[in-house]
Amino acid sequence: MDSSVLALNLPLAIISIFLLWKGSEWVVSSASNIAHAMGVSDLVIGLTIVAFGTSAPEFAVTISAVIAGKADISVSNVVGSNIFNLGFILGGTASFYAIATSPKVVYRDGFFLIFVTILLGFFLFGTNILKPEVSSPGLMTRLEGSILLLLFFVYLIILFVKKDKERSEEVEHGKLTWKDGILLFAGLASVVYGGHLLVDSASNIARFFGVSDWVIGVTIVAAGTSAPEVATSLMALVKGKHSMAIGNLIGSDLFNLLGVLGLAALINPQGLMVSPEAKSSMYMLMAMVVLVVIFMRTNWVVARWQGLVLVIINFVRWIYDFMGKV
Repeated sequence: MDSSVLALNLPLAIISIFLLWKGSEWVVSSASNIAHAMGVSDLVIGLTIVAFGTSAPEFAVTISAVIAGKADISVSNVVGSNIFNLGFILGGTASFYAIATSPKVVYRDGFFLIFVTILLGFFLFGTNILKPEVSSPGLMTRLEGSILLLLFFVYLIILFVKKDKERSEEVEHGKLTWKDGILLFAGLASVVYGGHLLVDSASNIARFFGVSDWVIGVTIVAAGTSAPEVATSLMALVKGKHSMAIGNLIGSDLFNLLGVLGLAALINPQGLMVSPEAKSSMYMLMAMVVLVVIFMRTNWVVARWQGLVLVIINFVRWIYDFMGKV
C-alpha cells in the first residue's frame, strides 16, 4: 500500500469518528426526549436509552465488521471499548473528582458485568460443552450469541420490572418536538455510515503500518467508538450526576457484551472466530472489571487515586498492544 492510500484513509478515519460522535449525540438526546414524553422514568432512561445510544458506534462498527468478514475488529472493538470505558473514561473522570457509588450499582449491575465478562471469555477460549466438536479456541457460535442476547433481554426486563424506589438523580430533558423523530433517524444513519467508514479506513491504516486488525480494533477503533461515552460521562461529572456517569459506562459495557456481540455472533453462520492474541485482551478486560467493582465497593466511592490507577493500567495496556503489533 502506497502513501497516497494512507493519506486518504487518515482523513476518512477522522471523519468517521466525527459522524459516530455527532450521530450518537442526536440518538441520545432525541431518544431521551421521546422516552420521557412517553412517561418512562429517568432511571430507566439512564440505564437503557442513554447507555444504548452511547453504544451505538460500537454496534455499528461491530456489525459492519462482521458483514465485512473482519471478526477480529468486531470483537476487539467491543473488548477494547469496554476496557477504555472502565480505564480511561471512568478512571479519568474519577481522577478529577471522586465518583460516589451505591449498593445497587455494585451488587446488581457490577456483579452482573463480572459474570457476563467471564462468560464471554469462556465462550471464546474455554472448554465449552456447547461445542465439543470445535478443537480450536477463539470461536463463539451462534448458539452462544443467542445465550448472550437472552441474558440481555432478561436484564432489561429486570430493570423495567424492579424499578428503584429511591429518588434517582434528575436527568435533564428537552421538550419533545417533531425534530426529535428526524434527529433520531438522522443520528442512526450517521452512526451506521460512520461505523462502516471507520472499519474500512482503520483496516487499511493497520495494514499499512503492519499492525494487526486485532490491535487496531482494540485501541484506535475502540477509542473512537467510545467518544459518546466520553462526552456523556464528562457532562455528568460537570453536573454532579455521579450515578449517571458510572451507570452509563456499566450499561454501555453490558450492552456491548450482550447485545452487540450476541447479535454479531447470531447473524454470522460461522459464528465469530478471533485470533489467539485476543486472549490477553480478554484477560485484561476480566481483571479490569473485577478491579473496578472492588473500587466501587470500597467506601462506596471510586476515589481519585483509584481513578489514576485505572488510567495508568489502560495506558500501559495500549503500549503493550502497539509494541506487540502481531
